[in-house]
Amino acid sequence: MKNLLYLLLLVLGLMACAANDNPEPEPEPNEVDTVTLTLVDEQATLETRALYSNLWKIQAEGFMFGHHDDLIYGRDWYTDAGGSDVKEVCGDYPAVFSVDFAEIMDDRYSTSDLNDDRRRTILEARNRGEVITACAHLNNPLTGGDSWDNSNTAVVKSILESGSETNIKYTIWLDRLADFVNGLKDADDNLIPILFRPYHEHTQTWSWWGKTCTTQSEFIAFWQFTVDYLTKEKGVHNLIFAISPQLDGVGSVDNLLYRWPGDDYVDFIGMDSYHGTNTNALSTNVKNLAQLSKDKKKPCGVTETGIEGVRDNSGGEYRKYWTEQILTPIIGKEISLVVMWRNKYDPSHSGYHYYGPWAGHKSAADFVDFYNSSFTVFSGDLPDMYQMAEGVTVK
Repeated sequence: MKNLLYLLLLVLGLMACAANDNPEPEPEPNEVDTVTLTLVDEQATLETRALYSNLWKIQAEGFMFGHHDDLIYGRDWYTDAGGSDVKEVCGDYPAVFSVDFAEIMDDRYSTSDLNDDRRRTILEARNRGEVITACAHLNNPLTGGDSWDNSNTAVVKSILESGSETNIKYTIWLDRLADFVNGLKDADDNLIPILFRPYHEHTQTWSWWGKTCTTQSEFIAFWQFTVDYLTKEKGVHNLIFAISPQLDGVGSVDNLLYRWPGDDYVDFIGMDSYHGTNTNALSTNVKNLAQLSKDKKKPCGVTETGIEGVRDNSGGEYRKYWTEQILTPIIGKEISLVVMWRNKYDPSHSGYHYYGPWAGHKSAADFVDFYNSSFTVFSGDLPDMYQMAEGVTVK
């Protein structure tokens, strides 16, 4: 009996050895889906290309939360180092820091008290690995009025007249922008990429570049002139050019393409959305935005949004605003970012010009729930946005 058992064990051992001599092939690792994107600027820096690749990649994972001027001032503080209303509420900085370049560019450049802080906070945001985006509420270069002076319909036309007084003045403004962004360097002395959205909300009437002050051909020529001047004449190679029409009610893809300057002149498809509590409008428009992003192979996002005072339809503080009005309509749709407008410095609390969270608002607890969602991305959640994303090539 012992001999029979021994023979049986011997046979089983030989069979196991034979099996090990011819192991089953291991399954091939899953191949990463690849995509090739194209930037407007063929000479864009490596870090700018890397950021662009990550703006595309992150859309499949969630959206980055951003806040305008969040690092410069807040509801109760002004230019405090390390300050952030967002961080005060949830313990983390926003993933996207939005600033305004207008006072760096136009006739306020020598008197603005915030330009040094704009530079400082851009460097701080980059050192943490965050994304920087910039708009420009430029004064009217023809009339001398502000950004909302739409009293003259010839402003853009005069800028486009080579050698005109307005053209010369405006190119000086662009020169200042070029000098500023060409001087933004990270800790490794590399240029800091900026997601730049000039002439935002061009679909509206209030700005001197808006739809009542320009023709379609004038706006497109103005956009192309700006891009070409910065990249080709001034050697700026760290800008990602974003267009941002405003769309508040339920719209279509065609609304997002209003006065489109051409695929060769747009990198990022933005949308400013002041839809109030019309979640159907936001949900529909973001769905269209995400589809357009896929069709054109350009990353996208909500570049400005919010309700002044974060208030509900009865005028009270909206306790569940963040989860009900921002997260719920957007969750599951592939966009890269959502940026709230600013919290005005108002330590006396005499008004309610704020769009982001702050510690004293009744929605603060809901913002923490919003922050804890697996779909929202804050500074601490970010991958290395300045190294090329796997599976994405940028030309």
